[in-house]
Amino acid sequence: MSIAEQTQALQEIASGIDLTKCQQCGCMQETLDQINQVISQLPSQEGAAFKTGMPGWLLKMKPVRYSCLGCDHCFAGSAQNAFTNAFPQVAESFGLSCEIQVNSEAWPPIVGDYLVMDPTLPVAVVTLASLDLPKQIADRQPQGLAIVGKLETENIGIDKLVKNIIANPHLRFLIIAGIDTAGHQSGQTLQALAENGIDPTGRVIGSQGKRPVLKNVTAEDIEAFRKQVKIVNLIGCEDIDRIADLIQNLAQQATEEPVEVAPCGCSGTACSSSPSAAVAALTLIIDDDNHPVKLDPAGYFVIYPMIEQGIIHVEHYAYDNRLLRTLESSSPRALYLKIIEEGWVTEMSHAAYLGKEFMKAELSLKSGLTYLQDAA
Repeated sequence: MSIAEQTQALQEIASGIDLTKCQQCGCMQETLDQINQVISQLPSQEGAAFKTGMPGWLLKMKPVRYSCLGCDHCFAGSAQNAFTNAFPQVAESFGLSCEIQVNSEAWPPIVGDYLVMDPTLPVAVVTLASLDLPKQIADRQPQGLAIVGKLETENIGIDKLVKNIIANPHLRFLIIAGIDTAGHQSGQTLQALAENGIDPTGRVIGSQGKRPVLKNVTAEDIEAFRKQVKIVNLIGCEDIDRIADLIQNLAQQATEEPVEVAPCGCSGTACSSSPSAAVAALTLIIDDDNHPVKLDPAGYFVIYPMIEQGIIHVEHYAYDNRLLRTLESSSPRALYLKIIEEGWVTEMSHAAYLGKEFMKAELSLKSGLTYLQDAA
């Protein structure tokens, strides 16, 4: 038990709990809920300050409006880190749950926003928050490229990436390119994962992200990922020529040791070392009047139109990023009726939002146009 870490955790909670943004944030709510669940496991003489302070902290919380704002300093995340360091004996109670199901008959088995070139080739690329970069790389058709896609979050996004990588034994290299996401630091977290793995709670060791906890993969998945692919760091680089040349060079030496990659050296703002603007939190907002809408306590949805299959794939998550369920149908009407029937949406504004997104997804299926989910 560390007194210094306890003090830090208490200070972080006390500083954050008086802020309106923290009182409405899923980060703080999840941290308080998790600490509240485990303090009863501590001996009576330990954690007394947390047991005393918890009722007052919970009273200050308001209905959650966003899961994360990507703040420069996350009081909740820092508090949780300090708490688990102070009381390592209960750290495992913050553990993993709700593993993503993998369809072994298809690759990639996990639905996502990516472009598949040739599954038998050895190089995968993630472009972080550079959303236009995947198509630009795919259009270049560099020899050796298996798959390319964005990676904006340091938790669910990495969960899915790990599952897809280990499901394809042909993959040997993973290039991390593009501008990293401010706050989330998904690129830095992916590097830390490859170098250090995860702790018993599923937290990526050495990550600078706000919520780098992987809840949908196992420790065995992580170790398989770390052994299978070599990470090549091009974080900050959006130079198509440089990335394409590297893909081809790596493909030619897929059975050799990876080459050392020099700093990007790109000119202009595109490859600046400074991070891009913070990725929008998972907040459902009706854009017509720019008035924030309270998030649905039943969770949030991520929607993927699968154009080749002619279906819409939907993932339902809790606000701690646990995957609750997936749905698929060629009929948007069937999807939203099922969601309403089961009570998976409880806010009228959320239902209206889903209706709009399903309409866009259906248009994407019919026209082949790129679908981009709003405020997700």
